[in-house]
Parts: sequence; structure tokens; C-alpha cells
Amino acid sequence: MVDEPGTGVYPEYWEADVVLRDGGIAHLRPISPADADAVQAFHAGQSQASIYLRFFSFKARLSSKELRRFTEVDHTDRVAFVITIGGAIVGIGRYDRLEDRGEAEVAFNISDAQQGRGIGSILLEHLAAAARENGIHRFTAEVLPENSKMLRVFADAGYRLSRHFDDGVVSVAFNIDPTRESLAVMESREHRAEARSVRDLLAPSSIAVIGASRKWGSVGYQLLEHVIEGGFGGPVYAVNPEAFELGGVKSYARIADLPGPVQLAVIAVPVEEVPKVVDDCAAAGVKGLVVATAGYADDGERGLLRQQALVRQARSYGMRVIGPESLGIINTHPGVSLNASMAPAMPPRGRLGLFTQSAAIGVSVYAAAVRRGLGLSSFLSAGNRADVSGNDVMQFWEDDPDTGAVGLYLESMGNPRKFSRLARRLARSKAVIVAKSDLTGRSLPPGHVGRTTMAPASALDAMMRQSGVISVETVEQLMDVAQIVSGQPLPQGPGLAVVSNSAALGKVVADSAGHHGLRVEKLVTGLDLDSGASVSLERLRTQLRDVFADGAVHSVMAAMIPARSVSTEDIAKVLADCAAGTGKPVVAAFGGVLDPAARLDGLLPAEAAGAGVPCYSSPGNAVAALAAVAGYSAWLGRDQGLLVEPEGCDPEGTREDLERLLAPVHGEQLLRLEPEDAASLLARYGMVVEPSAVFEHDDDAVAAAGRLGWPVVLKTTDPALRHRIDLGGVRLDIEDADSLRRNIAQMRRALAPFGSPALEVQAMAPVGQACIFRAIEDPLLGPVVSFGLAGDAVNLLDDWAHRAPPLSTTDVHDFIRGPRASLRLFGYQGLPAVDVAALEDLAARVARLKDDHPEIALVEFNPVLANPEGARILAAEVWIGNAAQRTDSARRAMRR
Repeated sequence: MVDEPGTGVYPEYWEADVVLRDGGIAHLRPISPADADAVQAFHAGQSQASIYLRFFSFKARLSSKELRRFTEVDHTDRVAFVITIGGAIVGIGRYDRLEDRGEAEVAFNISDAQQGRGIGSILLEHLAAAARENGIHRFTAEVLPENSKMLRVFADAGYRLSRHFDDGVVSVAFNIDPTRESLAVMESREHRAEARSVRDLLAPSSIAVIGASRKWGSVGYQLLEHVIEGGFGGPVYAVNPEAFELGGVKSYARIADLPGPVQLAVIAVPVEEVPKVVDDCAAAGVKGLVVATAGYADDGERGLLRQQALVRQARSYGMRVIGPESLGIINTHPGVSLNASMAPAMPPRGRLGLFTQSAAIGVSVYAAAVRRGLGLSSFLSAGNRADVSGNDVMQFWEDDPDTGAVGLYLESMGNPRKFSRLARRLARSKAVIVAKSDLTGRSLPPGHVGRTTMAPASALDAMMRQSGVISVETVEQLMDVAQIVSGQPLPQGPGLAVVSNSAALGKVVADSAGHHGLRVEKLVTGLDLDSGASVSLERLRTQLRDVFADGAVHSVMAAMIPARSVSTEDIAKVLADCAAGTGKPVVAAFGGVLDPAARLDGLLPAEAAGAGVPCYSSPGNAVAALAAVAGYSAWLGRDQGLLVEPEGCDPEGTREDLERLLAPVHGEQLLRLEPEDAASLLARYGMVVEPSAVFEHDDDAVAAAGRLGWPVVLKTTDPALRHRIDLGGVRLDIEDADSLRRNIAQMRRALAPFGSPALEVQAMAPVGQACIFRAIEDPLLGPVVSFGLAGDAVNLLDDWAHRAPPLSTTDVHDFIRGPRASLRLFGYQGLPAVDVAALEDLAARVARLKDDHPEIALVEFNPVLANPEGARILAAEVWIGNAAQRTDSARRAMRR
């Protein structure tokens, strides 16, 4: 929290960097009394027309009283945000709470020079989010009819407006609680802004290499040389105060001396010189930076602080940062031809986009792509990923017509929740391959420490699958898959034909394919490829044409050992020729080749088809890659369904309940709800918890059993024992008062070694399968829902299914069937099948509840008893807290 002297306290996360509509960067923060002079200067710079539209009259200056009112706010009933660029205020938005405590009047003032950049929309989003935190759910505004721009901001926000015209003024009112429409509008604006931001970095109009050097082999020397030799079409400037000429171009002492504007600066100076260079770039109007300099996060705590300062400095001037410690960027588009990287040569143009973290991994990824002959559309090494991230680049790739598939190597995830949303959207049109190092030891971003439980590592993998991501473990596996998706059609099913000149090899490949989920429809072995080139290749061609013509075959794999008559290139050309026009992918594996000059992992030329054939030295790698692509194609071909919208949900009533319950909760504190409050909250989403009664005396237990209905269950409230019949924590089917009294006495004796925990009674539910639902607010993933079958399946085997809301109907279907033990729900070993539809309905409701209300930190139903007649929640646990810093909140903000 930030305590503003003379005003009040506001959360630190109210301050944020934001991406504007045109890709530029600005800083948003609460207003301060120290802003009085800046607000006066902002006002003085406005046109008479703008001042009139804001104040309904013209005033040349703001009075001292007005300045105090505008800059001294309490951050609760009166909130104001400013947006700054280079320290200067370019926009102001504020709200003032009205007599109706749930309503506030909102007003904006945007600099004439900055209008059209989406500043008003960003201010509205952040004001609405702050207002909701303070218990305000409705905004009103009075706008002059001629102020069409402000009316458009309200109309385009996705809220449902009511308008009233009276006495020459348009009165606008709207509910500010997030809706599907308002969130979709925000997501669309975020996408356009971030895509534009990255596009400007990858396709700059001009470049300056600062720290360019004449020392052969130095970073500055190579970066300048590669930009020039790559054929970049715009102006290229070298900046080095100690040289007159570098790389055949004139060198300048300072960026201020350059004869023309610079859009992108590539920085390769010592770390202590970077801050001064960034200041100089800002003064020269540079829009983006690629920082190759080391000495940041790799230099311990001191370096991390230096890195954070670099990002703050660059963003304050409206500049984005790739790096630091970046290997650089590449764009192979002929109109750009940019190689601002350490890569020694421009790669061939292709359809694959690549993103990596860390320079070392970037070198490995680039080398693997070049070695395999993979053409690239673009390449970005984020280095320490201090600013530009994989999420940003995915926004760009979604709109880039030159990119057909993407590969990302991730060492960490700043916002997996956002990644899930972006990947799921991008994967609908382009394959997304992700190689990730161990992300299980995820560190929490600022403000999340101890705030809630973290989801298990398997939840991240589940999120990847749910999003349609092809998840791999290594760079080599990433390239194995990329060879197929960057140039081959996707298989339309699991049917595989294996063609080989070795019966043994063909059988091994077929067995491997089955283990990977492919279905071998044809196994053609014993091909004679040693009868002379012309005869052998024609025989192979005839066999392949028959294979491709089979409707049950969706992809073809050729597994070959060396032959005397034909080369691997000859075989590849025949494969490509036969596959052309069939819409079926083909891959090849050549085992046993001893020639070190033979390039087997990569694309072998196939001029007959005008493309390359993905080839592998290991048949196992080829099968694994093809199976991964077939899995992605199956995901793509499935009807993903519609978002589930269970009937009978009351989000507004739930928000009111949460505001009341959270009133005494402060900071990172979590509150476990009393059973009555939890049941009432869940009932607003149509989830009924079977009533129970905790008792102290036997007579109270008998009376409660009479109210609840005989027979009853007796159980302890201890969370570790309440489900353990073997430890004496549960007694079933108690039919009368005498039996209940005996069981109470026996249970108290059995539980005495455990501290004599409290007891409760509950009406006996029909026999069924015990299940568990859990929903949490993960610090990084956001809302996560989990499902399993109670008992050893989840306790010992960790047999859970996980999903990230919001859920579609397809997600819900797969979710309930996700655990391996879920077979028990469908009539396992003669038992009756349970009401799976009831479990799906419960899953949809708990997911909707968790997605709507980040304040709910944890919900656990344990157990849910499912039987043929339905599913009953026998016990529920609910924890709540302040989740305003949720990673997908309804306010746009860059990762800090």
C-alpha cells in the first residue's frame, strides 16, 4: 500500500505501465498533491475547445482551490488517475462518489496532442476497477453533445449504457461490473495495442547500433555487421564516440548527432553506460530498445535492481525493451530484411516464428533451426524478458500473415493465465509449440506472497493441453515438431501408414506409433531399394501412391535403412511427389546412415513438390513428433463448444456478500467462512451443501438428528480425519437416538489420541462414489479448478484433472473424464453408473463462481457423493481474501 501524505492510502498495483492503441507506452498512477503544478501546466496546454468540453465553460487557469480539489483525493470516495509520458501528464481521469454510495460520477481530460491513442479507454478501465474495489458499481457522467469522442469512449467500452438528454447535456449511466462484452472489448484493445507494439520493434523504419565497434568479434561489431549484411532497407546508423567509420558507414559520437530519426536502438555498451544511453535515446525520439548488454539479472540482487530500473526508465519515456542480455531480433520479410542479432547470417525465409529466453538458449534454438533447414518468419530473443515477453510476441504472430506456426522456449512464465488465453486463441489458426524448462519452482510476483495456495505443477501442463499447445521438453523436440507444422498439412486423424525397406524396422516403428496413440492402418515392409535407382524409385513410387490413396491413412512415415541404389535425397523427392495434393503429411526416418556429411534431422530438398520433407535420424523422434502434431490436429478438429453459462447464478448478490464478508479483512489476510456463510454463498450459484450440525452434548446431537432426518452419519470436523472410517472418524447409518449416543461415546474414545476434535451429525446420503472438487486462485495461473475421485486416487496417486476457467462445454466434458479413476463413474465392475450430468453441472457452476470472483481464494467440496440420482455436496470449505491483483483482472497493465 502507498500512503499519500495529506490524502489517503492506495494499493501499489494501482500504478501500472500500459500499452497505448498505437503501441506506445505510458505510465498510469494515482494523482498526488505534488502534481498541482503539472496539472496546471496540462490545463494551460489544452485548447479552448477542450477546456470547454471538460468544464462546460472556458477558464484560462485553474484556481488554487480547484487544484487542491483535483489533486487531493482520498483514494476511496474520490479517486483520480493520471497518465504520463516522459514525466508529463497527458491524461486525467477521476470519479467522485455520489450520495448513492454505490454510484460515482466520472470525468476525463485528455491532452489534445495525445487524443486518438486510447488513453480515455485505459483510464476508464482502471477507474472502474478501483471503484469496484471501493464498493462502487455504477458510473454516471454528464457530457456535452458535441463531445463525441468521450461519448464514443463510453459507448465502445462494452458496458450497457443508458442515456438521457436534458438542458443541453447528455447524461450517461452504466453498470461497471465486468461483463463478457466489456472483457472482450478490453481483450481486443489489448491485442491490437500489443501486436502493434511488437510489430514496430520487428519492422522499424530506421536503426542505430549504439556501441558499434571496430573490434572484430565484439558484440557491437557483430551486431552492426549483421544488420548491414542482412540487407536492412532503412537507414542504419553506427554510434561510437571513438570512431569515424564503422562497417562501411559513418559513425557518430552521440545519437543526438544523427541526421535522421531513429525508431529502434540496438544497445551494446557497458552496463554502467546504459542509463545515459537510454536517456539519449528518449531525447532523440527512439521508440524501442534491443539491449544486448549483460550484467543484469545474472548479477544477483544488484543486477536485478539494475534491470528493474532499466525497464522503469525506458517505459517512462514510452519505449519498450527487448532484453537485456538479448541475442537480438530477426525479420526475414523482404521489405524489412532485418538481422539485428548475433546470428552470423540471415536465415532463409519461412513460416516459423521463434521466441526464446536467455541468449544461450537463443543460440541453441537458432542453430537448431538453421541446421535443419527451417525457414523463419521472425525470431526474437527476449534475454532476461524484463519487458517484451512471449505473450507480447504471440499477439503479433496472431496477426502476422508471414507466420504459419510458432515455437517458444520458456524458462519462466510471467503470466500463464494470459498465456493460456492467448495460446488458445492463436492455436485455432497456427500451431503453438512450447518447450519449457522446469517451471514447477515458480516464483511469485510482487504482492502475492502467502496470499493463496499454488496449484500443482500438473495444472500448468493441463492448461497447456486445454489451450491446444504442443508441449515438448527440449529444443530438439521443438524442432522435430516444427519441421512438420511449418510446411506439411495437418493429419486429419490418427491413421498411419508405415513404409520401410526393413521388416524389423517397420515393426518397431509400428509398435512405437501405437504407444504414442497413432493407429497403424498399413504396414508396408520389405521394399527392394537395391535394384538400381530407376527401378527401385519407381517401385517405391507405386507403393506410396497406393498408400496415400487409402482413406483410412491420414499420415505416412517412411522408415528406411541405407540402400545401395538410392540416396536419402532421392527417397525424399519421391515421398514429396507422392504426397503432393493429397493433404496428408509425410515424414521420413533414415537409420544406420554412417556418412557424417549426411543431414538427416531437418528438411531434405524435394524439388518435385517444391517443398522439403521432414527427415529424422531417429525413427522414435519422428513418431513422437508426428503423434504430437496429430494430437494438435485432433484438438483443432474438435468442437470446442460454447462457454458454459449455468442457469440460476447470481454474480451481483455474491459480490455484495463478499464485500460484507471481506470488510474486516486486510492486506494478504485470508478468511475461512463459517459453514452457514459458505453455504449461503454457494447457494447463489445453485450449489446446495447438505446441512449438518456440530454439537457439544449428546442431547444436542439427538435433537439435530431429528431435525435433519434419520438415519444419520456421525463424523469429526477434523479435516484429516473426517473422511477416515479406518481411523474412527466416520460412522454411518445410525438409525435412532440410543445408537447415536453409543456411537458418540465410542468415537470420542477412538479420537482421544487425536486431541478429541469436535463432532457433527448429518443426514445419511444414498450410497455413491465419493468425489472431490477444488477451485483456487493461483498466484500465477489465476483460477484453477480440479476434480478427482476421493480416497487413494487423489491422496496417493495424485490422480486429478485440472482446468483453467472459463470452461466450454467441451472442457467440462473432458474435465470430469480426466482422472484415470473416472472409469468408476461409468459402471465400473458392475457398479451402477452415476449421474455424470450432475457432476458436469457442478463443475460448470464452481468454475463460473471461481472465474467471476477472484476474491474467493479456495473452494473445496470433499466429499461430493455421486450416484445414479445426482450429486450431493456433503462438506464445503470456502476461503476468501483480497484478490485485486489477479493476473487477468479487468484492467490493462504491463508486467512489472
